[in-house]
Amino acid sequence: MNAVLKGYLRLARPANLPTAAADVFAGIALAGVFTGPELSSSLIISVGMLVMASVCLYAGGVVLNDVFDYKIDQIERPERPIPSGLISRKSASFYGSLLLVIGVCCACYVRPICGVVGLVLAVLILLYDGFSKKYDFLGPFNMGLCRSANLLLGITILGTFDRWEYAIVPLLYIYAITMVSRGEVHGNNKNHLIWAGLLYTLVIFGVLGMHLVGSAGYLESIPFLGLFAFLIYRPLHNAYKTNTPKNIKKAVIAGVLSLIVLDASMAVGFSFWWYGLLIVLLLPLSMVLSKLFAVT
Repeated sequence: MNAVLKGYLRLARPANLPTAAADVFAGIALAGVFTGPELSSSLIISVGMLVMASVCLYAGGVVLNDVFDYKIDQIERPERPIPSGLISRKSASFYGSLLLVIGVCCACYVRPICGVVGLVLAVLILLYDGFSKKYDFLGPFNMGLCRSANLLLGITILGTFDRWEYAIVPLLYIYAITMVSRGEVHGNNKNHLIWAGLLYTLVIFGVLGMHLVGSAGYLESIPFLGLFAFLIYRPLHNAYKTNTPKNIKKAVIAGVLSLIVLDASMAVGFSFWWYGLLIVLLLPLSMVLSKLFAVT
């Protein structure tokens, strides 16, 4: 593969993109797509456009994150495409901005309300990349809001905000992962790992609780939540036991990729077990891509 082309792919974090698509798949289940009329061709097209919107917005966000971070990456991650000189900062800025614009346009194609959510998500992404990530509380909170808005992209597919309360789940979860990632370069973040573990527990019981209150299929979600717990707690424990940047990075990667299983656990409560399984099948794809491209 051409080195420059591979550099552009690296900037977009391909391994993370299935997690963005999983948010939308979960959102459309929460919206009630599987409890309403049969799926029409126009609805299937809408799903595809929202997945495209989500993927482009996520990719644009991580590209622009590297644009803003190029000075610190020159010191801490000089092998990345921008600090290494493989791709110019100007080209990366255009690339990331174009992806954001495409993402918002795809969301607008579906419904005006989806376009509004897409635009809000793009603003939240820029706010995180350029400002809030410098702050201990605001940065993780802002990142969590980005994931919440991404879930809302799917939830608004039918033009309503039904079950919007589920957007709290990715907010808490991403906040936890972002706390863990604060030790990715230098290590020594055991306190953050403890808080992250507590938030992980709150997320798991929060999903179960909301399923119970919403008369959803909470029993169907238990196997998915069990798998989710296994995937996130094991690397988190290892990172706490041996608090090195290497183990912390593994915990962050596991946390990001396991978003797919978390999305499946939310979706299955308002759809079918096989739909949750289809979402989980995005996980092997992410894992394969994570061997080829960096996740963090």
